[in-house]
Amino acid sequence: MDQFCLVCRGTNIAPHFRGLLRCRTCNYVFADLKLSDEELAQLYDQSLFNEGEFHDYSADRKYFNQNFCLRFKTLQKFIDPSRHQTLLEIGSAYGFFLEVVHTHFREVLGIDLTDEGVRYTREQLQLPAVQADFLEYDFAGAKFDVVCLWDTIEHLRRPDLYLEKIAALTEPGALLALTTGDIDSLVARLRGERWRMINPPVHAHYFSGQTLTRLLANYQFEVIYNRPCGFYRSANNVAYIILSLRHKRPALFNRLRQLGLLNWGFYLNVYDIMYVIARRR
Repeated sequence: MDQFCLVCRGTNIAPHFRGLLRCRTCNYVFADLKLSDEELAQLYDQSLFNEGEFHDYSADRKYFNQNFCLRFKTLQKFIDPSRHQTLLEIGSAYGFFLEVVHTHFREVLGIDLTDEGVRYTREQLQLPAVQADFLEYDFAGAKFDVVCLWDTIEHLRRPDLYLEKIAALTEPGALLALTTGDIDSLVARLRGERWRMINPPVHAHYFSGQTLTRLLANYQFEVIYNRPCGFYRSANNVAYIILSLRHKRPALFNRLRQLGLLNWGFYLNVYDIMYVIARRR
């Protein structure tokens, strides 16, 4: 990543936590990436969804659908059915959000880098999705009324270029909805370098409400909603992250699974994830 700020375009960049940099002008924090495009893409191949950041992504379908129902219930407050009829989800993974919302729109489309996720969306859910790099994909003049990026913007090499292209694919009045970590939240400030979202290079960008609002404004999007949001989570995936990934005790994790002790879920909100909705000017 070039040593300049994607938010304010300043060059007064200083080290922050290990592997992270901070813009001294606007306080935007980002990973000091030295990966090629090919190496970065490998971080988001199928291994991310199975034995990567997730133990078994598709097995948690129930909990993802609960989360997406919550996200859409909020988004619906800003949707005009006569105006907002086409939806694009960037980073659609296995299509679970599209499954929740497709009956509310005339057309929906998902786009993701993962071949297996796109195949699942098409074959199992019977919903449209393309396996492609969003920045390179030719939408052939299509326009979208609603664009969603759920837990996606923090993974992108150049979120500014994504927003630039999203602006080109939308008209005034279109909605952009996203979730991402809030580095200015109380939990993030108290935890510092130990905050659970600090995970470079997988998480490359760390926004606050202020820096995200400024970045969106650069591309004609005005924030109309910004609140912390919680998530339904499976005990299985939480235990996998804590035991297998963090503490390197996969045998204990597997034993708990075999005993059937992880077959449950819960809702949690520690107020460190932003849910932002913006309107295209």
